[in-house]
Amino acid sequence: MSEKFDILIRNAQLRGRLDKFFCAAGTAPCGHFVQIGIADGRIAAIEESIDGKAVVEIDAHGNLVTESFVNPHLHLCKVYTLQMMDEAALRDYHAAEMGKAMTAIELAARVKENYDESWIIKNVRRAIAQAALFGCTHVRAFADVDKKARLEGVKALIRAREEFKGIVDIQVVAFAQDGIVREPGAADLVRQSMLLGADVVGGIPWIEYTETDIAQHVKEIFDIALEYGKDVSMLVDDAGDPGLRSLEMMAVETIQRGWQGRALAHHARAMSLYPKPYFQKVAALLKKADMGVVSDPHTGPLHARVRELLEEGVLVCLGQDDISDAYYPYGRNNMLEVAFLASHLLWMTTSTEMETLYDMITVRAAQAIGLKDYGLRVSAPAHLVVLNAPSVLEALRSHAAPICVISHGKLVDYDKMRTMSVSI
Repeated sequence: MSEKFDILIRNAQLRGRLDKFFCAAGTAPCGHFVQIGIADGRIAAIEESIDGKAVVEIDAHGNLVTESFVNPHLHLCKVYTLQMMDEAALRDYHAAEMGKAMTAIELAARVKENYDESWIIKNVRRAIAQAALFGCTHVRAFADVDKKARLEGVKALIRAREEFKGIVDIQVVAFAQDGIVREPGAADLVRQSMLLGADVVGGIPWIEYTETDIAQHVKEIFDIALEYGKDVSMLVDDAGDPGLRSLEMMAVETIQRGWQGRALAHHARAMSLYPKPYFQKVAALLKKADMGVVSDPHTGPLHARVRELLEEGVLVCLGQDDISDAYYPYGRNNMLEVAFLASHLLWMTTSTEMETLYDMITVRAAQAIGLKDYGLRVSAPAHLVVLNAPSVLEALRSHAAPICVISHGKLVDYDKMRTMSVSI
């Protein structure tokens, strides 16, 4: 009996490890193309041959079909603000050993004096439309909350979350960019953000002036997270100082609060300078805390020790971080481009390492931000990309936009997203 689907993808190539999975399950011989049926927003069938029809049929022509991409770290309230700034913050943040990282953040904060939801939302729409074009259907997005930014960024991101519902899922992070202790009132603004509908509590403890204040920052962020039942994202050890220990403090607090699997560390650039014994101690704490690390090696001269974290069994993924702002002049919300850059910066160039990089912008990134039931398997929500490449190697080589993107079981309207991506 012929089945009926909303979308049917024919002649799809699957990643090698998925072929092995299906081979073991007896549903598709290794190395053969498959067909993927989608119905009611979910993947309904993955078979070598499907006797069925669909409203929309897509011929993948032997190209790769995978899960869509996930961006676990983007400062979305700041996108396309570079032209509003001089380059002082950019110079300091990218200076050797990142000794002026705190100064860079203080310089970059000047743009927030002009924050207003009315212009922020236009930039946000452009960036999220680009995400859709490049097959990124999930973004954890940061919005600064402090006495300059107030709640303008949070309001814009919540608005965009509703506008792009069903196309790109946005997790809004209320981010205390300028500190909690050194910025009186920031904790209250984070709480107000939760009441407005923000999804994640965000902090940056290393920016505080003393170790005591760093610990207090971590504690207050977790206080708010537990009060509202929210996940935590923190930018930690983001400077060239091996004495920074905010990553360790965050991991310990996660364990003590019983928030395992609900806390995510970002950057941890000082990790590149950690003594080996201390690195191993922190890696053990990360595993005990069930806490992942998002690395953005392309946006700063230092980065987390990705290879060693992987060897230690720590969850690691990649993020875009910034798009044309005071910290980074480039960016397109293209996670294949991020992985391509990481391949060079991390010297991950073997076929096995390329597969790992691909995991770091798909399944590992999804796990890091708490996505449930995400993946290319029957019954999972249909978030897929049909790439213009037959393999991970070719996908990374060209980092081109997919032929088509499927989000929540529906084709993304490319024409609409393309128009939005070039207009402000």
